[in-house]
Amino acid sequence: MKPTVTIYHNPACGTSRNVLALIRNSGEEPQVIEYLKTPPDRATLQRLVADMGGTVRDILREKGTPYAELGLGAAHWSDEQLLDFIGQHPILMNRPIVVTPLGTRLCRPSELVLDILPRPQQGAFSKEDGERVVDDKGVRIHGPR
Repeated sequence: MKPTVTIYHNPACGTSRNVLALIRNSGEEPQVIEYLKTPPDRATLQRLVADMGGTVRDILREKGTPYAELGLGAAHWSDEQLLDFIGQHPILMNRPIVVTPLGTRLCRPSELVLDILPRPQQGAFSKEDGERVVDDKGVRIHGPR
């Protein structure tokens, strides 16, 4: 059976690991794309941004990337140019981005994924830092921050 959920994942990122665990806690086994090993092509990036209803800037990551040294904070860069930079430096793509039948979203904080998962949580869930997100009945403890 083909997965109905896709995650653009970085296993070194705690938020990304928490999102993957929340997806699995709903009983889904997603398609996991480690985007640093297998970067999405330009058309895929454009589709992800369009499906999120945002701009390329919405998926740019500053921390731990060449964002500052490339001067990407400058307003003159077009979406097309920013896509070129992400193509050259996939680390510039913020993560995790999750695609489900209910929508596409950059899931920061990780509990934002709960809004687009097609199936409910199957049980309690706490983030790696111990913060409880879902109770024993599979109900979200609090809304997005």
